[in-house]
Amino acid sequence: MNKVVITGASAGIGLAAAKYFLAREWTVIMADKIENRRVFDSLKSLYRENVFFVKCDVSKNSDVKHLFSETVKLIDRVNCVVNNAGIIAHGLLHEADEDEWDNVMDTDVKSIFLTSKYFIPLMIENGGGTIVNTASISGIAADYEMPVYNAAKGAVVNLTRAMALDYAEFNIRVNSVCPGATNTEMLNPDNIPKYAAANPMKRICEPEEIAKVIYFLATEESSYCNGVNLPVTGGLDVHTGQPK
Repeated sequence: MNKVVITGASAGIGLAAAKYFLAREWTVIMADKIENRRVFDSLKSLYRENVFFVKCDVSKNSDVKHLFSETVKLIDRVNCVVNNAGIIAHGLLHEADEDEWDNVMDTDVKSIFLTSKYFIPLMIENGGGTIVNTASISGIAADYEMPVYNAAKGAVVNLTRAMALDYAEFNIRVNSVCPGATNTEMLNPDNIPKYAAANPMKRICEPEEIAKVIYFLATEESSYCNGVNLPVTGGLDVHTGQPK
């Protein structure tokens, strides 16, 4: 049975991914700093010994080290790590404070360094695996008044490329998914009609649609994909801005 660690797994894209992997008979380690006990208990009743939860703030080295030690106690190997945990920040750059900058960078970028530090040696020892990072369309293009988030997700995009180059020789493929506006708690519901109107498909994305792409990048279905930052945007990213 294949085994995956998913960060930011208590809600949104991470939870959708956990459900998608579980439905396909993977063992899933759900990691999050917030324990959604109702959701986890529901999954545990369905999947029993195939799903586990580890409380983890991925921005902290000690927590990620604990996640790794708990993971190796529970399962003998890790086929995939999904670095999904992330937070967002709004406002002009000169108005951001240092703590806000550090918090976004630590959660969205440093977390990938930390999970890699602990889990990649295990993957190498076991002959390979896959890593899927949740980047964003905001890492490929810019948004109004979101420079901290743009910088963080831009770092994830290029870190994905760098990791792909370095670890291919160890049979580890590294890719990212770059969602557009997605129906999660990170998106202000008041803005959904605006995002939908701006999209060629006239709607926003659902977390389950991102989960399917994460699964594709995690499995042998994407066996020759490496260093790919895959936009899932309904076509928003291909528009030049030309008026219709």
